[in-house]
Parts: sequence; C-alpha cells; structure tokens
Amino acid sequence: MQSEPLPWNYVSIILPYIRRTDSLLDMGTGGGELLSLLQPLPKHTCATEAYAPNVPIAKKRLEPLGVHIFKIEEEKETLPFRENTFELVINRHEFYDPLEVWRILEPSGHFITQQVGEQNDLAINKLLGNNSPINDQPWNAAYASRELEEQGFHVLSKMEAFPRTRFYDVGALVFYLKAIPWTVEDFTVESYNDVLLQIHKDILANGFVEVREQRFLLLTKIPD
Repeated sequence: MQSEPLPWNYVSIILPYIRRTDSLLDMGTGGGELLSLLQPLPKHTCATEAYAPNVPIAKKRLEPLGVHIFKIEEEKETLPFRENTFELVINRHEFYDPLEVWRILEPSGHFITQQVGEQNDLAINKLLGNNSPINDQPWNAAYASRELEEQGFHVLSKMEAFPRTRFYDVGALVFYLKAIPWTVEDFTVESYNDVLLQIHKDILANGFVEVREQRFLLLTKIPD
C-alpha cells in the first residue's frame, strides 16, 4: 500500500500556533501519539477522546507531560470546558460542533482542523461493489468553511486534496479494511471473497488497484 502525500503538512501548520499559545485543546487525541511529539506544550493543555480503548493509552502517554485527558461520551455532547477557555483548538479527523468550538475559544482564538471528506470511502466501496451513497450530506472544504463562517469564524486558509492510494496486493487491502472498520462496516473476508478474488486478479494483471482519498484543512479565527 502506498499513499500520495498531502500538499500540506498538518504539524507544520499547527506548530507555530502551539508555540505562541498558553492554552491548547487537542480534540480527538487518539492515544496521544501526535500530541506527545509536539513538546514543549502550552502550560494549560487538554485533550479529548471518544474511543474508550484509547483513553488509558492517552493518559499514560500524556498525563506525565501535564496534559489533562477528558473522555467524551457522545459526538454532540457539550464539551467539559468553560467559555473562553482556550487560545487554540486543534482537531485532526475528529467530529466537532462549530458552536461548541466557538464557546470554548477565547476572543481572537484559532481553530485548526484537518478532516476526512465525504468522498473518501466512495472509491473503496465501489471497488467492493457497494455503490450506495455512504453519506447523506456533503462534508468538504466548501461546506465546512461555510458552516464555520455562519457561526462567526473568519476562515484564514482553506485547502483540499484528493490523494491517490495504491494497493499492490489484496492482503494489504484486507488489512486496511480491518484496521479502519467503518470504511466498509459489513466487511469480512468470507462475505467479500468473490470480490476480493477479482481484485487479486486485477492486481496481478495491472500491478495495483488505485482509489482516491479526500482530505481538507481549515485554519480559522474568532474575530478580535
């Protein structure tokens, strides 16, 4: 498996803002792998995580660094922070509610997010013979930026890309689908055996199968 790099670097974008802020929230920190690499962190740094198995991992990795970890139960749950708590909120591939982000950010605060677009999983699903729409609403740079602007944010930068991913053997595709089970929710090797066999033949004939991903990044600010 080989993925084409994005035309931007998430870390390179967020790091200058982290270096000049005193309060930071990382939404959807996972196991804290990325955040732990961004030291030194601001004096007041918090992180949220919705996937229960990741929470103890994040605590073990981040609490020694002074980071406060908060388990979020539901996507649209009110975040456990007071108004105007953070100068900077970062978010990589995590759900967010524009109203909640607005509420917890200080005036002049920044919100930076990289998201997975609604077309991301279409190609793989089509490859497997699933042609039904996965999402019933758009989720892309234009839609998300308009949503944030309606909340009052200033969108300082907006980027979107459709990088190619190539699978050079069917085993790599199976591993990918098992590692990210929400891509094809009903996937099992047994139920997709005939399709996987055809993909295997296509790879033998052409050297690979190719799909397109979708990513977008928004750099936004609350007005002074």
